[in-house]
Amino acid sequence: MGTSTVSLKAAIERGGFYPSLVHHTVTDALDGREPTHQIVHVDTHFDMEEVHRHITVLVLAEEVMVVAHLDDHDIYEGEPGTFSHQDSAARSGSEVVARISTEVVPVARIRSLILSEVHRKPDDFRPDRGLAEVTLNINWTGGARFDSMPADCGNPECMADHGDTGSVVPEDITLRIAATAEGDTAVEEARSFVRALRRATIKHG
Repeated sequence: MGTSTVSLKAAIERGGFYPSLVHHTVTDALDGREPTHQIVHVDTHFDMEEVHRHITVLVLAEEVMVVAHLDDHDIYEGEPGTFSHQDSAARSGSEVVARISTEVVPVARIRSLILSEVHRKPDDFRPDRGLAEVTLNINWTGGARFDSMPADCGNPECMADHGDTGSVVPEDITLRIAATAEGDTAVEEARSFVRALRRATIKHG
């Protein structure tokens, strides 16, 4: 099957978001299994007051896929339900906490694996040209989302309301990796992960 050209630890450190915590947690979830391929995806978004970052790690190791997700947020002094009185007294104002969750998914349980690719200059396609972005959908529990859009009758001059149409997309996790944000290497690593996961689902399915 081969292995990724970048080690799991190096990929997590490149993500730069609590790398020691993320690597420790993922390694613990692997439970001695040797990782062969991974995707490390850091997502940043903004609200009116704060910048929020999240990291998602997918690791293929033998007959399982480990999924880890971490985000952080501020806990303010006096906020109930998180720290004891002694903990609160030791803080001044607020403290950043990180919440990380992991799931170990047997490869045999994966029901659907969809890879969407965005190609640059499709009229001058070259296999050696890097992709602009990839989107990965993986489903293993039967969950799905419904993508809706206005329906039409095909007549560009028709102004009538034809209701909505759409499609059901199997989904437990969706990742979008863009070369402009994460680099060509991250996009190629995502494609390599998908190829390896496809082979594993056939082998263990």
